[in-house]
Amino acid sequence: MPPPRSSRPTQRDIAELAGVSITTVSHVVNGTRAVAEDTKAAVLKAIETTGYTGDAIARSLVTGGTRSIGVAISLLANPYFAVLMQAIEREAASAGYTVLLADTHDAADTERETVRTLRSRRVDGLLLTPSPGDSSVISELVALDVPTVLVDRVATRGDVDQVGSENIQSTSALTAHLASLGHRRIGMISGAPGLTTSEERTLGYRLGLGRAGLTWLAEMVACGHSSREGGALALSTLLALPEPPTALVVANDAMMVGVLREARKRGLKIGRDLPVVVYDDVEWSDLVDPPLTTMAQPIDEIGRQAVRLLLARIAEPGRKPETVRLAPELRHRESCGCGPVHPH
Repeated sequence: MPPPRSSRPTQRDIAELAGVSITTVSHVVNGTRAVAEDTKAAVLKAIETTGYTGDAIARSLVTGGTRSIGVAISLLANPYFAVLMQAIEREAASAGYTVLLADTHDAADTERETVRTLRSRRVDGLLLTPSPGDSSVISELVALDVPTVLVDRVATRGDVDQVGSENIQSTSALTAHLASLGHRRIGMISGAPGLTTSEERTLGYRLGLGRAGLTWLAEMVACGHSSREGGALALSTLLALPEPPTALVVANDAMMVGVLREARKRGLKIGRDLPVVVYDDVEWSDLVDPPLTTMAQPIDEIGRQAVRLLLARIAEPGRKPETVRLAPELRHRESCGCGPVHPH
């Protein structure tokens, strides 16, 4: 075999040593196409022989890991995702792992490219917040045996590890609270279609109505598409009804921003003119006037559990997939119309 051309070997050097094309070396290094086992073995041997292991990707081929995990998440979809990332990074660092973050923009096509990019970096596993309306990326990861944990948006499947909040009972509790204050026309602004979180919170709303002896009316639910603009438009839709709701359940904080803006534009006082409760709790929830009654997700614990599940999957690929549901906490403030709330 010819010797490497320089003290810092390149993929061309690897190709010559292994007796293959540079394209084949690229496919082995980046995992972009299946390569015959004997050919892959020759490339790996050449990598090891030349000392090309100084590169993180090549080193991972020889040692079997990069001590890194990829996180594919939409940073704009929900204000709390930034807090979630902090928890993930802390837990990963404590286990000796680095985190590679990629923004999916909550779009299926972007998510697909993002995941493939992270895989090309030879991460040891992936944390994924699935985009709405497309499960093909998850199915591909499962089929390829890529260690994966779905975070926040738990899917209706049992072949992948998942961690998220409980949505149904907690949204039912928010709805029941408004009913206990005497409201009989309780509306809801629901999240983006295709998300299990949206479906579960809407189901929880209906459950809360039923437990309070109230009838579910389709026109009392407006989709806010999990966005600020959607939340504002959904509130306008509900207020335009011949008999608009007297109180409102909002399915996440992003839409709550839109509700606050639209209410202010119309001169409506939240809590007095329109009592509101919201699923999610961000740092400004108790700073607005009035402070928001919320169902706060255990964000730090979701991040910690997600990393722990992923590391367990990396260490034991054959373990049974696990779904973890964590209970949110009701934070009772004033937007529900109860007046000043003083903690005990």
